[in-house]
Amino acid sequence: MFFLFYCLQNLRISHMQQITDFDVLQQMKLNGPVFILFGGTHCAVCQSLLPQLTTMLEQQFPDMTGVYVDCEKSPEICAQHSVFTLPVVKAYIEGMKIAEVGRSFSIKQLAQSIERPYKMWKTQR
Repeated sequence: MFFLFYCLQNLRISHMQQITDFDVLQQMKLNGPVFILFGGTHCAVCQSLLPQLTTMLEQQFPDMTGVYVDCEKSPEICAQHSVFTLPVVKAYIEGMKIAEVGRSFSIKQLAQSIERPYKMWKTQR
């Protein structure tokens, strides 16, 4: 049973790319919609949010790239993005920040703040 849960959780998380290179992340931010979750292995809230945010992206924002930055493994990326507490979510469309939330937040409100800029971007493509 545990093995099945582990496999399903890893399958779900695989939709969010884990990034460890600052330059790669910068390029991604400039080239379309990107959703970034800054978290950590030892952050229980981050780990519980990850599958929920992945589901939100799949269902509501399918053209948005999901990225996970582990601040324990890549502290320089987190520092460059002024992330000093976890979890933090930032969303960008072609280099422009459209949403930022940290610590405790509502996934529904986060989705609402991304929805309008995302729809505008989709109609302009």
